[in-house]
Amino acid sequence: MTASENSTESTAAPATLAPARAGGASTDKIKSALLRYRTLAWITGLWLLLLTGEMIAKYGFDVHTPSWIAVVHGWVYFVYLLVTADLAVKVRWPVLRTVGTLLAGTIPLLSFFVEHVNAKKVKQDFGV
Repeated sequence: MTASENSTESTAAPATLAPARAGGASTDKIKSALLRYRTLAWITGLWLLLLTGEMIAKYGFDVHTPSWIAVVHGWVYFVYLLVTADLAVKVRWPVLRTVGTLLAGTIPLLSFFVEHVNAKKVKQDFGV
């Protein structure tokens, strides 16, 4: 083996290791998972704000509000859990980051902030 063949092999190796860093997920899969996560984080956050307003009106001012708001938020949050777990597996988030991100959909306004931080980090780390 010549010196030029050695240098070619050593420079080719890091390019093949990049997808392995993401658990074998391609950049396109990470990009689509990130888009799903960002969309559901915003939808969950908005429904949680609506639910918070509904609870304040119902229990604070005795206003009769529609009961389906809580049900819709529950289902939207469930889908948020699924897409967040999908992204976490693809980008190999640590357990605490994953759990923190999952819980962000339960505290008003937090999902917007966590989504921004997570999206920025994933874009930076994976170039999507």
